[in-house]
Amino acid sequence: MEEIKRIQLSEIADLITKGTTPTTLGYEFKDEGVNFLKIECFDENGAFLESKVTHISEECHKKLKRSQLKAGDVLFSIAGAIGRVAIVTEEMIPANTNQALAIIRISDEQVYLPYIKLILTSPIVIEQFERKKQGVAQLNLSLKDINEISIPLPNKDKQIELAELFDKVADIIVKRNMELTSLDNLIQARFVEMFGDPVQNTKGWNIDTCKNLTSKIGSGATPKGGRESYGTEGISLIRSMNVYNNRFEYKDLAYITDEQADKLSNVTIEENDVLLNITGASVARCCAVPKELIPARVNQHVAIVRCKDRLLPEFLCSMFTEDSYQRLLWSIATSGGATREAITKQQIEDLVLIVPPIELQQQFVDFCKQVNKLKLATSPQTTLAA
Repeated sequence: MEEIKRIQLSEIADLITKGTTPTTLGYEFKDEGVNFLKIECFDENGAFLESKVTHISEECHKKLKRSQLKAGDVLFSIAGAIGRVAIVTEEMIPANTNQALAIIRISDEQVYLPYIKLILTSPIVIEQFERKKQGVAQLNLSLKDINEISIPLPNKDKQIELAELFDKVADIIVKRNMELTSLDNLIQARFVEMFGDPVQNTKGWNIDTCKNLTSKIGSGATPKGGRESYGTEGISLIRSMNVYNNRFEYKDLAYITDEQADKLSNVTIEENDVLLNITGASVARCCAVPKELIPARVNQHVAIVRCKDRLLPEFLCSMFTEDSYQRLLWSIATSGGATREAITKQQIEDLVLIVPPIELQQQFVDFCKQVNKLKLATSPQTTLAA
């Protein structure tokens, strides 16, 4: 059997660099022009989300010469949602990027780029970053860190074989996820049918502020010692990576001791709480808290929103994840020229919410429960385990 060599990424890369934020050089973002790619332009699997693209002028693009992208460049997120990987395609060009994405340019003909994308998202690489974190609450990677990433590099035929095998498994998961997305779209369509656009209030419902409709809005903190202080059992600590729209992700769920939890007693999760991500690339993602995690805590990147009796939590969650409300939350998070997306407690309190009769909210919740039963039967985990 051929021995697989292990190399540093710098050994096969022609260039490893990053960009900058145009506003720091006096340039503003534009409605059209050269594509400016940020972390949120790609989903967790590296798929391109064209609707998230912002633009810069041709003059700005020329000024940012170092970070002008080429087809085949590998993008690796080094701040915020660390470890997200994408490959630049012709459809994205011309394009530039900011300092949160490292640009890895590889021209070696013995390297198969889909394999590089696969290995950079694998535990082999992720564990290297975990060791670097060493108690830091929010890890940012340097270009030196990227240069020093150690990866196994088999011959090109083996690279292709491994990447294609992964793609086959991924295709199965994608097909199942498409079915789940269709069911999510069904819920959203039903919401709009019953309640209209919640931002424009097209059906003329009563409205009120989130502050008046909730009994608690608050976020927590990272326990002293950060990741190094987490255990494999204890009280759950919910982080932004666990919160997706209408879905809770158990992967990477952290656990803390009773002593650590006592220091976060002001953000103790209760049944029917709604979770809202309030910082970073995952800002505005929202889901209900699973009952089995109670009593849990949240860190500073996740807010608890606890409804009073005029608002059902499932209804609120669907409102927050409805397309027009997601756009509103994103616009709030990116307002004011901040370099990192964020929604403050005050901004959540000031949100205007529609308040249909509780009976109608309950009808919608009952519909969601029926659809969620179908989602459970269709989930990739259920299908692959069968």
